[in-house]
Amino acid sequence: MSSTVHSRRSFLQLAGTGLAVSGLGLVPMAQAATLPAPTVPAATGPVLLNFNECPYGPSPAAQAAVRDIVPGSGRYLFALAGEVRDTFAAQEQIAADRVRLYPGSSEPLNRAAVVWTSASAGLVVADPTFESLGDLAAARGATVERVPLRADGAHDLRAMVAAAQRINAGLLYLCNPNNPTGSITPADDIAWLLAHKPAQTRVLVDEAYIQYSDQPSLIGQVMQRDDVIVLRTFSKLYGMAGLRLGVAAAHPDRLRELASLGDNPVPVTALAAALASLRDPGLVAQRKAQNAQVRQATVAWLGKRGFSSVPSEANCFVVDVQRDGKAFVAAMAERGVIIGRSWPIWPQRVRVTVGTEAEMEAFRAAFAAVTERG
Repeated sequence: MSSTVHSRRSFLQLAGTGLAVSGLGLVPMAQAATLPAPTVPAATGPVLLNFNECPYGPSPAAQAAVRDIVPGSGRYLFALAGEVRDTFAAQEQIAADRVRLYPGSSEPLNRAAVVWTSASAGLVVADPTFESLGDLAAARGATVERVPLRADGAHDLRAMVAAAQRINAGLLYLCNPNNPTGSITPADDIAWLLAHKPAQTRVLVDEAYIQYSDQPSLIGQVMQRDDVIVLRTFSKLYGMAGLRLGVAAAHPDRLRELASLGDNPVPVTALAAALASLRDPGLVAQRKAQNAQVRQATVAWLGKRGFSSVPSEANCFVVDVQRDGKAFVAAMAERGVIIGRSWPIWPQRVRVTVGTEAEMEAFRAAFAAVTERG
């Protein structure tokens, strides 16, 4: 065990040197813009609109980078992690020592529950929101205070701060845009949160969907404060859910606390795909526009039929189906369209992932068939 831990720590130390990567076959930045436009993977089986995945998969540049690096993946290629970290940090205009890579953003999310919640340090979350953090904190004996979203879908930060004071919260979780709703919490409200939260409460900001949104990122705060941790992922807009790469950005002291639970190298295939994605100057804008167009058209179609949705700026939305959500999800599945579930606080609302135009056409057909059946 001790040798394994040593090798993992050595990996991050070597990655942190930012050594140049050579001979890896990665696509240079200048060539990224010349690659063909993203294509849609061939559809097989049911339409999957349930896990907020990107239907376009990794970009062509990312796919090429993965193929090129596989022959060399018998090596750890430590320096590649440093290059990804440095490239990400430069794009976000933060110091590289404020960035740490993980195999998906769920890992630092779960680590946060272990490090900053306990029987004497509670957790405050919105309701509904991404649930794994709350589940893990509760399993560790922490008090978990769930504060309902406002009517507009924003986090009720004043109520959340009051809850943090009441339960001596070690952590307050802000998912912006929120999962499952895709709704945003305005920047002014977040500024109020940072000015009024209890001193002992860390703020964990999950920005898995920020690239789909028009909202400003909070990541610059990690250069100014030691009580804000920002998470990013390559699973959503970059289409790398199965490749697994996430980022935790925070003050170095907070990153060390997360790392105290051990280190694990990130797969080199994920690193290669991430670097190619970061180097593609048009990818984010293109996929953001694609997603917004399809989402807005779908929400408008639902609205014309009397089914309301929470305003969304992500690749998902929640719609009120005006009947039992679990039964509705099952009925859609019978028609070959797999959608997300309902939440205890909203038993008649279900989450839908935004797919391709063709996938949403199938969604509309199934939705019409189920609702017309009564």
